[in-house]
Formats: sequence, C-alpha cells, structure tokens
Amino acid sequence: MELNNLKPAVGAKHYSKRVGRGIGSGLGKTAGRGHKGQKSRAGGFHKVGFEGGQMPLQRRLPKRGFVSLTAHRNAEVRLSELDKLNVDEIDLLVLKQAGIISGTSLSAKVILSGVLNRKISLTGIGATKGAKAAIELLGGTVEESIVVSPVKA
Repeated sequence: MELNNLKPAVGAKHYSKRVGRGIGSGLGKTAGRGHKGQKSRAGGFHKVGFEGGQMPLQRRLPKRGFVSLTAHRNAEVRLSELDKLNVDEIDLLVLKQAGIISGTSLSAKVILSGVLNRKISLTGIGATKGAKAAIELLGGTVEESIVVSPVKA
C-alpha cells in the first residue's frame, strides 16, 4: 500500500443531491420541498420556538428561579485535602497546580471535612467557621482577601 493508492472505503462517499434538475432525477419540479407554503419558498423560515402566531411555550410558562453563571467556578476544599499538600503557604494557585481544584475556578472555600494534622496558612482562600477554627487551633492563619477579576477595557 502506498499513499498514491489510498481511496475511501466503498460506500463512504456520496454524491450530493442535485435538486431541481428535471423529472428523471426524482427531485425535479418542487425539488423535495412539497407544494406551496412558507417552507417551499426561498427565504421561507421562522424563528426557533415559533408556533404560528400562538403564544409560544416559553412565554406561556412563568419565569421561575435564578441560575448563577459563576456558581460552578467556586470550589470547595476539604481539610483532609490540604493536609496531603506538602506546602505550608496555600493560595489559589497552589490548589490549582496540585489539581485539587479546577484550573477555571475563580475562588475556593475550605470546609470542615476530614482532619488537619499540621500548621498551614491560607491566603486569598475563604474558610467556614469550623474550618477556620480547626486551622487556628493548630497555630495556622486564614487571610481572606477579595480577589478582583481583571476587567476588559
């Protein structure tokens, strides 16, 4: 087998349909569009969700609730996960590099889950009351700073 002998498998390629080319083609006259009506015309289309002038479903139903677009970018970290790290100074970048949180996370919060056996200091990471108490009990510190995301000008 050489490069100049390569061909697609039998049946892998199909000719495109040539519509409006006479009766014998099977797609002449109306060209597969049926008879009359909006969809048979050139440029005949309607919006997604259009129901012929009837009030569409998305407008008949009441608005309900709120979905935050950034909620999935706030990560939770357990005390037991912090205990496994070999670093004492922990910030958002350290957690991302260790693979504990996603690289797209904007913020992280330590929760009281698992056991912490050593002194650590958190910078720019939030902590629940219980987690903060557990860290400070071992002589660690928690510095929560507001992280401002860059704004495009």
